[in-house]
Amino acid sequence: MIIIGVDFHPEFQQIASVDSDSGEFQEKRLGHREEAEKFYRELAAAGQKVRVGMEASGHGRWFERLLAELQIELWIGDAAEIRSRRVRKQKTDRQDAQLILKLMLKDDFPRIWVPSWENRDLRQLLWHRHRMVQARTRIMNQLQAVALNEGLRCKKRLWRERGRQQLEAFRLAPWASRRRRDLLELMDRLNPTITELSQAIEQEVEKCPEARRLMTHPGVGALTALAFVLIIGKAERFRCGKQVASYLGLVPLEESSGNRRRLGHITKQGSSMMRFLLVEAAQVTVRSMPEWRSKYLHLMMRRGRKTAKVAMARKLAVRLYWMMRQGWDYQQWNKFGSHAGQPGHRDGVQ
Repeated sequence: MIIIGVDFHPEFQQIASVDSDSGEFQEKRLGHREEAEKFYRELAAAGQKVRVGMEASGHGRWFERLLAELQIELWIGDAAEIRSRRVRKQKTDRQDAQLILKLMLKDDFPRIWVPSWENRDLRQLLWHRHRMVQARTRIMNQLQAVALNEGLRCKKRLWRERGRQQLEAFRLAPWASRRRRDLLELMDRLNPTITELSQAIEQEVEKCPEARRLMTHPGVGALTALAFVLIIGKAERFRCGKQVASYLGLVPLEESSGNRRRLGHITKQGSSMMRFLLVEAAQVTVRSMPEWRSKYLHLMMRRGRKTAKVAMARKLAVRLYWMMRQGWDYQQWNKFGSHAGQPGHRDGVQ
């Protein structure tokens, strides 16, 4: 078997490889994409078994597809864990590739869970809608500012027929009028796109039993449920709700030593879109469930509104995790949920 450690860059990759049978060691720098593709196709054509290891990267989708096509085994590792194994204070591309190879040979490579291609493609649907909504929100905020400057303050009523007529009726200077017209045109173009994407998400939820079960929880809609299922993936890879909260970046930074404990803001690791959706869904849950509202108001009085929102988002994330892991809907959670995570508890039976 040929084992290859790859230090991946957008323009090139530095590799360090060893043949486990002959012990032959090789180092090479491959340009993207032609040179690298030629190298791996030649390895696959030779009929040799190949294993490739690399750090998680946001720019290597084509490389992953290539190796999958050639049936070359790919290990993707936690970049932070790999970085922590570095002993030398020097850092070069050659040393990074050698470190990855060394970890693979020692069977100490920190592999991570990699979602399927279908999962990744559905995430693109969610991200696309999320970005379109953000763009529309920025446009709407600018139009609200135009209305306020003209003495019209009607908040959400501005987007109704009468509010729109009032906005368009203002006599503005030439370039201000041009800006208002362009913003309204952009908003009119975004609305059908967002509606179409929302319908596509609802169709995907109908195919996903896990997402439908999560939607039974008050405040959780199709978008939040589907995003949670796609981003968490296999619930069994987390041992408890605390790990899920950490994975989503909803736990505080901590720098403690001795008797001193210092906590900071949340880590914001993981998916920013998922955190945003959980905060939005938690606010709906707070409005619809008295016990959540009581908890939220108590936290808000003690720690402030922002901290309370994040705390309720974390509470919702942990609850959705246990519903997903146990295969429960909201009614089953009410029946068995208080015992979730306790030793000896399994599928709601103690």
